[in-house]
Amino acid sequence: MLKDKILNKRPGIITYGLTPPKAGNPPEKIKEIAEKQIERIKNLEIDGLVIYDIQDEKDRTDAERPFPFIETIDPLTYSNEYLMDLHIPKIIYRCVGKYTHNQFCDLLKGYKGQDTFSVFVGAASRKQKVSLHLSEAYEICSAVNPDIILGGVAIPERHMKNWEEHMRIINKFQSGCKYFISQAVYNVEAAKDFLSDYYYYCKNNNMEMVPIIFTLTPCGSIKTLEFMKWLGISIPRWLENDLLNSEDILNKSVSLSKEIFTELLEFSLEKGIPIGCNIESVSIRKVEIEASISLAKDIKSIISSRGVI
Repeated sequence: MLKDKILNKRPGIITYGLTPPKAGNPPEKIKEIAEKQIERIKNLEIDGLVIYDIQDEKDRTDAERPFPFIETIDPLTYSNEYLMDLHIPKIIYRCVGKYTHNQFCDLLKGYKGQDTFSVFVGAASRKQKVSLHLSEAYEICSAVNPDIILGGVAIPERHMKNWEEHMRIINKFQSGCKYFISQAVYNVEAAKDFLSDYYYYCKNNNMEMVPIIFTLTPCGSIKTLEFMKWLGISIPRWLENDLLNSEDILNKSVSLSKEIFTELLEFSLEKGIPIGCNIESVSIRKVEIEASISLAKDIKSIISSRGVI
């Protein structure tokens, strides 16, 4: 169903995102973590599982990272060796800058023979030194394995700076991207501005719009809020004040996330923009992870109530 929804540019795609365990964990610990994740996710009505490939983003900002960067297991390895019992499509993120041209070619050759979904991620900043640029990764994919159902990253907040995020994704889908997954959204106005420019550009140029999957992330503590801001997630001042002064910051953030997605969904359905939702937890705290699972179920209900199947 995920392949069908993406290729037919349908609204209502729901995914759940997770980060693989730390690479330094012993196999038995990784297996234990995977079993817990499978138990939480297996009964969710989702179209796919997003498995992130994280990179150290210290070059993106001078601010101190709230949590230390620790390398994680390769997402494809984690999918193939530990999440086999989770029988849903996996969307594998790839931070392309750490690979050489030949390494990336070999990597993509290993995907053949199956429906494969991947999202290529470029450098975190212009300062970051990379071995492979995103444009080169697209070219390699087209030459080596064009059957990969390729996705890209969208950052609605970036649209506020120069009003060209819609052109970034249009350039990317002209390079082969068939869907986009956003950074976590807390600024609904930035997201709507981005969608509006995307919609009118495509309408005026007779282009079909591809799905935009907006990410929602519960925030259960001030520490999580600091980390989200460090990641570059745009949180309006009024919303940050509401979270900081809430008696229950986690419940407040979940309520806000549902309100944000509902507003984006209604805005998009009116214009025929195919949007979906990706739910994640940037925290490893059990209470925040469980809140993200609950949020995924609520988002499914919201989408279904609007007649989107």
